[in-house]
Amino acid sequence: MLTIDQTHKGFIVKYKNKIILKHSKDSPCCNFGTGNASYSEHLGSYKIKENLFYKTSLTKFKIIETNASHLRIHFSDSTNPSEVLEIIIRNENRRIVIIPKIGTLSPENTLIIDEGKKYNRFWIKLAANPDEAIYGCGEQYSELNLRGKKLPLWVEEQGIGRGDPKWITWLADIKAGAGGKWYTTYYPQPTFISTDHYFCHVDMTSYSVFDFICSDFHLLHSWEIPKQIILEYHNTLLDTVSGLSTFLGRQPKLADWVYDGMWLAIQGKGGNQAVRNRLQKALDAKVLVSGIWSQDWQGIVTTPFGTQLFWDWKWDGKGRPVRFDNFPEFVKEMREKGIRYLGYINSFLNIEGEQFKEASKKGLVIKNRDGTDFITKTTTFPVALLDLSNPATQIWIKDIIKQNLINEAGLSGWMSDFGEYLPPDAALHSGESGESYHNHFPVVWQRLNLEAVQEAGKSEEIVFFTRSGYSHTSKYTTMVWAGDQMPNWSMGDGLASVIPAGLSLGLCGIGYYHSDIGGFTSIKPVVRKKENFMRWVEHSTFTMLMRTHEGIKPEINWQFDSDQETLDHLARMTHIHAIMKPYLQHISEEYQTTGIPPMRAMVLHYESDPEVRDLKYQYLFGKDLLVAPVIKKKRKSWKVYIPDDQWINIWTGKDCMKGWQKYAAPLGKPPVFYRKGTRFTNIFESIQKL
Repeated sequence: MLTIDQTHKGFIVKYKNKIILKHSKDSPCCNFGTGNASYSEHLGSYKIKENLFYKTSLTKFKIIETNASHLRIHFSDSTNPSEVLEIIIRNENRRIVIIPKIGTLSPENTLIIDEGKKYNRFWIKLAANPDEAIYGCGEQYSELNLRGKKLPLWVEEQGIGRGDPKWITWLADIKAGAGGKWYTTYYPQPTFISTDHYFCHVDMTSYSVFDFICSDFHLLHSWEIPKQIILEYHNTLLDTVSGLSTFLGRQPKLADWVYDGMWLAIQGKGGNQAVRNRLQKALDAKVLVSGIWSQDWQGIVTTPFGTQLFWDWKWDGKGRPVRFDNFPEFVKEMREKGIRYLGYINSFLNIEGEQFKEASKKGLVIKNRDGTDFITKTTTFPVALLDLSNPATQIWIKDIIKQNLINEAGLSGWMSDFGEYLPPDAALHSGESGESYHNHFPVVWQRLNLEAVQEAGKSEEIVFFTRSGYSHTSKYTTMVWAGDQMPNWSMGDGLASVIPAGLSLGLCGIGYYHSDIGGFTSIKPVVRKKENFMRWVEHSTFTMLMRTHEGIKPEINWQFDSDQETLDHLARMTHIHAIMKPYLQHISEEYQTTGIPPMRAMVLHYESDPEVRDLKYQYLFGKDLLVAPVIKKKRKSWKVYIPDDQWINIWTGKDCMKGWQKYAAPLGKPPVFYRKGTRFTNIFESIQKL
């Protein structure tokens, strides 16, 4: 039932007695306006400034239509009554759809839409409950409950340091202008979930700001007039997350071979034999390996930044140094040993490569407004960016993936990197503005990777993993990884940050998620140390995938084979991960059928417990495991919150008391607990013996 009650100052719109909008002369529920923005980008980080020219004060309103399933309201500004904001509110079962339109009224009271898009700013205040918690907005590394926060939603690099600790962020800004903020993220999404059992999704792609600071409303500000705003109401938080996942789309099911061991990052320095040697070292230590990931499969380039990848997506190495001899045969050799091979691709092309020359000639790369190719740098070498708005580009890059990565190289997966660098002032083939296409770019990039896999007939075999995203990315990527964290203990950009990132993504539709074991980005004096690597391994054991990364500077960072103790630790944790295969398959199937993610914020199952609303560094892995990773150095014990259920310590077999408790947490035994009575008890009991 959709109702509207007029008051002496305005009106209140309700759905089943839940207030959606409150409007009064003193506090209009909507506004529109006109503005533009200036964008400054460096290495994928953006400084954005809005220039607001005009904002209405929509104090006047007129209710045009009203019934239980449909409302139509006109708003106008007393100083400019000819311009009208029409809000249509539709009741579609448990879903409320709000459609804003701007135009002028005909004599027949019909809205003549502003086709010229004179107005490009929109504000709406959704009614809020002072007691509700708010989650979502895509991948958030610093916060889980967003109540009291204000954050922009724009696809960009997550940043280095991200404000915690401040000196690292300052150093990154000084050296590269890439320090980041607490809210900067590869994967924002204009979606939030409320503990009042509804989700809100805004159908738009432009820059936006979601403001959850006020106690009685949520202010959503977008730099376009949204196509629609969707509110969907449910009975529980679990049902709400399930409903959102159904709306956004779920990731394709993981290939079965993923569960049989970890993926070792071994670059090809030293050639095929060097990879064989490092792999054998791991196998001799009884590390379970299901895949090798070599991001340098297509060749390298030496720059002032170091040895980097040559972004020309073929293995034969013409015109550049290569590290592998007869790479396809090497991939077959590994496959015969039961080990899959994974590579790397992104949406850039090195301008020294053959593929750039072809793409430039065919008009397949992003253009500047003067018609020249847009050339940028992600580190120190010049690259072009594919124009994914061009259907011909989409066919071209899919053919490269199918022919070079799948058919010739024989890869079983790859990192599908980047997606954050589309310039807002780009001249696109489609004629769309770079501003509005920027956030959509990574969605198209992931879709093309998936379509290439499907067209090659490899949907049940290939797994590619991505970092950037926006609305509906969840139905196009097979796996998400957390991106480029620092190899340290910082809360803003180290090991700790990948936990709220995974939880917030899980609430927004992503089920298959993991992180680089040991992190990636080193800025001296920050380098990966042994203990940090080992603790990261422990956390990754209780995610859907274990995968190492050598880091940006492998020679100064601790690696999986840096000493025997590290190898033994890794081996034991891979065996624990493999033992859990039936459980991993179970929580994967749960995600496929219900949309509830494997890595879950505890509030999903204990929403009546106020203690869990803000818990962002411990989580449920499925319903039957509680995981509290150790995220600080030199700790032998760790404080954990045990909710009101019967839980058993997986390492000791002892029952646990409810509430905050301190548990022993030596290396190799992070605080992990299983639910008493679970049908997976035998599996969890067997872990205690390892």
